[in-house]
Formats: sequence, C-alpha cells, structure tokens
Amino acid sequence: MKRGRIALVLAGVAVVAVLLTGVAGGDDPVEASASPAAVLSVTVTRPQLATLPIRVPATGNISAWQEASVGAEADGLRLTEVRVNVGDSVQRGQILATFDAALIDADLAQARAAVALAAAEAKDAQANAQRARELDGTGAMSAQQISQYFAAADAAQARLDGARATEQRQRLRRAQTRVLASSDGVIIARAATVGAVVPAGQELFRMIKDGRLEWRAAVAVADLDALAPGQAAQISLPGHPPVRGALRMVAPDINTQTHSGLVYVDLPRDDALRAGTFVTGHVEVGEAPTLTVPQGAVLLRDGFHYVMHVGASSDVIAKKVAVGRRIGDRIEITSGLAASETVIASGLGFLSEGDTVRVVEATATDPARSNTEALARSAP
Repeated sequence: MKRGRIALVLAGVAVVAVLLTGVAGGDDPVEASASPAAVLSVTVTRPQLATLPIRVPATGNISAWQEASVGAEADGLRLTEVRVNVGDSVQRGQILATFDAALIDADLAQARAAVALAAAEAKDAQANAQRARELDGTGAMSAQQISQYFAAADAAQARLDGARATEQRQRLRRAQTRVLASSDGVIIARAATVGAVVPAGQELFRMIKDGRLEWRAAVAVADLDALAPGQAAQISLPGHPPVRGALRMVAPDINTQTHSGLVYVDLPRDDALRAGTFVTGHVEVGEAPTLTVPQGAVLLRDGFHYVMHVGASSDVIAKKVAVGRRIGDRIEITSGLAASETVIASGLGFLSEGDTVRVVEATATDPARSNTEALARSAP
C-alpha cells in the first residue's frame, strides 16, 4: 500500500516535469525572429535640378511718379462750381472748377471800349499825319507843325497798343475763371469749396500726373551691385494677383540710417494699385540652377523643415533642410540635401522617425492619396 502511494507521487512529478519542459521549449523560432510590420507604403523621389530666377528682395511704398498742383490764378473771386472729386480721372484741358466772372466781364467790356476809342483817335491822328506828309515841302505848313502831326499819330498808336494790352489782360483774367487740368491724371486731393473766395496761388486740386505710379523700394547695400535699369520686378498685393514692373533707376546715394539703397520701379496702370501702399516684392537679376522636390516631400515641424529618407533597415530617417521659393507644386531646397539622395515623396505627416515603411513604385495616382489609403488598410 505504501509502495503504491510512492509510485503515484513519482508519476505525478514526472508529468509536471514533462509539462514544464514543453512550456519552456514551446516558443516558435519563426515568431521570435519576425521583423516589425511596415506602418506605411511610401514612394521615393530624387531632387530635380531647375533653373530659377535670382531675386533681390525689396520693400517700400507705392508713390506717384510725379504730382501736379492745380491752383487759383485769379485773385479774390468766388468759386461757383466744382466739377471733379478725389479719385476722378481727368484729361489735359478739362474744366475742374469755375469762378464768378461778373466783375471780370465788366472790366473786359470797359477795356474793349477803351480799345475802340483809342483806335478811333489813332485813325484820326494817322489821317492828319498823312495830310501833313503830303504838304511837306510845299510851304503850306511849317516843319514844326508837320512834326507835331507825326508825333500825335505815334502817340495815338501807342495809346491803342496800351488799350489792346489791357483788353488782353482782361481776357486772360476771364480765362482764369475756369480752372483747367494741366495734364492727364487722377485727382488725389481737393481743397476747392463752392462759395469760397480764393486768393491767387492757393492750391485747389492735387493730382497724379498721367496717373503714373512707381514703387520706391529699399534694397540692402550688398545687393545693389546686381541691379541695373530694365530688370523685371514684381510686387505682392494682399488679396490681388502680383503686379510686375520694370526697374527704372537705382538711387546714387545710400541711406545712412537704414544702410540701404533706394530703387525706382515703374508700375503699369492697375486698379489695385494705390499711392502710399507699403508692399514687398523683388527684382529679378538673373537665373541659377537649384534643387527642387515636391512640396509633399517637405515637413514643417517645430519651426524647422525636414525631409525623410528610407534607411537600410527600411526605417524612416528625418533630415533638416533649408527651403526657398515655391514654384507650382515644387519647393526649392537651398541647403541640407544632395542631388543624389532620395526622399519620401509624400505622406510625411503620418510618419515619425524610426517607423518601418515599405517602398513601392510610384503610380499615376496621387501619392498622398495612395499613402492615405495604405495607412487605412494597415490600420488595425
């Protein structure tokens, strides 16, 4: 009986040992050596070499190429009509305002009467002088009397010339009762008020001559040597398409406070342009080759730009780069990337450094969409 119990205990120990051995040696060697699963299928691309313009940045205000002041020439007259306002486009010779001409009309009528009187006197004096000239040498009239007739004729003619000059002066005053535009342009300021008595010389309107605007922009001293008249320029207006112009002149002096030079850029006529607007832009001074990658291949994170490589172990490696301009769907890489390196083309927002990915060939479909669909398929 006692031996049976001992045999039973030994059998139980043997069974436990067998079970423990099975548990310790039951790991699947395939599962133990399995690599991490890929989190995303990606496509890779190489940077492309593109020829892009070299741009010199500039900032400044849009200004009138030349302003014209239109003032009152007549003195002490009352304004009776103002025909234009700020923002109106005018043409050379167009009537902008008129003064009360009643007083000048009276002076002009008086001057005309004086001319008529002087003309009659001059005619009579000329007739007397002509008769004296015919009687000269006949002894019927003394030489002194003949000289007096000649002098009277000359004096009468002088009085007639003076009366005509006075009439012309009154005509000019009459013409000055109409304020005319000195050139084509756009009215930018108005001081004329109906009913006001305006002294001579007071400004009534100010206008942009010919409606012509220019961009006066500040450029760093180091960039001035690259600038030359005729180069293309472009400015950016908030809410409007860019406006292109042409560099007309580089100022010969340097601002001692800002240590920058001033350039003058001619601008085309455009309703979006307003004098006094502060804008940014650039001047194109040439072309140079540069590397570009798709915009989806660059990730902005924590204020820095990154591209991502696929390492030898199919892991993601992030690399910091410096970017420049955006041209269409591509972005310029100014430093941090070699032309021979490959980068992940898109889907960087779904990746982190160290993730395992699977590289696939690019298809005609949108890479970002393909990556998103692959991510959805691989999600648990």
